[in-house]
Amino acid sequence: MTIIASLLRGAQLPDSPTERLDAELLLAHALGKSRSYLHTWPERIVPSEAAQAFADYLARRRAGEPIAYILGQQGFWKLDLEVAPHTLIPRPETELLVEAALQRLPAGPARVLDLGTGTGAIALALASERPAWQVMAVDRVEAAVALAERNRQRLRLDNVHILASHWFEALADQRFDVILSNPPYIASADPHLAAGDVRFEPSSALVAGPDGLDDLRTIITQAPAHLSPGGWLLLEHGFDQAEAVRELLVRQGFGDVASVADLAGHPRISLGRLPC
Repeated sequence: MTIIASLLRGAQLPDSPTERLDAELLLAHALGKSRSYLHTWPERIVPSEAAQAFADYLARRRAGEPIAYILGQQGFWKLDLEVAPHTLIPRPETELLVEAALQRLPAGPARVLDLGTGTGAIALALASERPAWQVMAVDRVEAAVALAERNRQRLRLDNVHILASHWFEALADQRFDVILSNPPYIASADPHLAAGDVRFEPSSALVAGPDGLDDLRTIITQAPAHLSPGGWLLLEHGFDQAEAVRELLVRQGFGDVASVADLAGHPRISLGRLPC
């Protein structure tokens, strides 16, 4: 028989910068309990099935698999979202897109589009904060559309509509007050693709041509046809791509072009406004 405290002491994840946290999350998941349960009842016996599941989880984590994929969930904004290997794992820096949109539109009725929604993170966060907004979320991957819809239903956000579309293809002549996207923006030869969590994430959600700007160019070029006069386009990009993205926005006729830095001081999103 093994107790909780012993299992946690013996859990070794030397390559993880959050070794103890990872172990606690994995054991809590194996037990179907919260992390607080582990601290409250460290002498509780762990059933053999849960101990084996924990060992399997540790092996997957040692191989580099992201915690979010092992747990099948990830927090974003104020939401807990289901995740899966066919979608990008929502990251804290993407919350900048949510903040920027909330700052630029009033709380009254508005139409919003989230391109390449993945788990639905951006769309669902916005819908949860602005019940009067009607939010459209699209993704070209059918499995991602189904996943985002499951998240929407579980969160009971009826002001979100999710559908399959490769960028704007299925949207005909619809127009929106703000368009947001966290598109693929990593260069195809970037060495970071062979390291860390991104090794396990879908390359289609990460890679965008030789310079990482292919999808950003497409979105910026096509967005004016789907924005209302005075509408905003907000885009996440790589830490070293802000100047290039701002130039693309200006070239396409956007005004009020600017970039917003993340907590590390790196320009992480760029935005522009269609003239009225």
